[in-house]
Amino acid sequence: MSGSGETIGVIGAGQMGAGIAQVSAQAGYRVLLADVSRERAEAGKAGIARQLERLVAKEKIDPAARDAALALIEPVDGAGAFALASLVIEAATEREEIKRRIFADVGAVLGPDAILASNTSSIPITRLAQASPDPARFVGVHFFNPVPVMGLIELIRGLATADATVATVEAFAKRLGKEVVHANDAPGFIVNRVLMPMLNEACFALGEGVAGVRDIDTACRLGLNHPMGPLMLADFIGLDTCLEITRVLFEGTGDPKFRPAPVLVKYVEAGWFGKKAGRGFYDYSGAEPVPTR
Repeated sequence: MSGSGETIGVIGAGQMGAGIAQVSAQAGYRVLLADVSRERAEAGKAGIARQLERLVAKEKIDPAARDAALALIEPVDGAGAFALASLVIEAATEREEIKRRIFADVGAVLGPDAILASNTSSIPITRLAQASPDPARFVGVHFFNPVPVMGLIELIRGLATADATVATVEAFAKRLGKEVVHANDAPGFIVNRVLMPMLNEACFALGEGVAGVRDIDTACRLGLNHPMGPLMLADFIGLDTCLEITRVLFEGTGDPKFRPAPVLVKYVEAGWFGKKAGRGFYDYSGAEPVPTR
């Protein structure tokens, strides 16, 4: 996939999908961007325009590059628009039933040589491939948030994924300037297999009264030399997403060490999903985040 004249489909115009669309367009790919409605797709493109404008303001790209990338992104209505795409990447919410419906819809129009990929962060690729038209042309391609900044992509092959599929998507990822790591189709893959138990344990520590939000985050940030503490990171990822991934790890392995922390479950039940909801372990309504407990 050279990037010249190639068409990429991205399903999901939220933060992850918009990020994937942005870096693909900046690499020269034509991008068809879809969501649950044309309006949501248009809003996703508008968000990309703001991100590119910030890069211009910081003199990281010039106005011509901004305009060229935006011109390559086309909001579309539904899966029917992806008939000419050589690669379609699903970046919807981390719910298996939603992803399966998307794969069935896209599969009805997908070209005979086109590849279908999922940006899932934890759901087994072999299982998801059952909902695709051809498991040999199905693969996991896990980007990290924020996509334009993070330099990593996890590439996960399912049991039936063809070598040619892996090679094509790896070439695409490298065209975007990303480092590629290969993970086996195990729950959580590499990063979330290591990360989510740490975030979940921070939730246990909070719930058990070991320390407050700020002290837990400060201890891990300075003591482990991490850029941010685990509770703030969970807020940025989305507590609902953290809970879904942790449940996948727990159910997929049967290992009790992955049991979701009760405080994480409670926050999600309360609708306190983190930064995107304005409240999680921190309150984001003011100029600076303030711990909620």
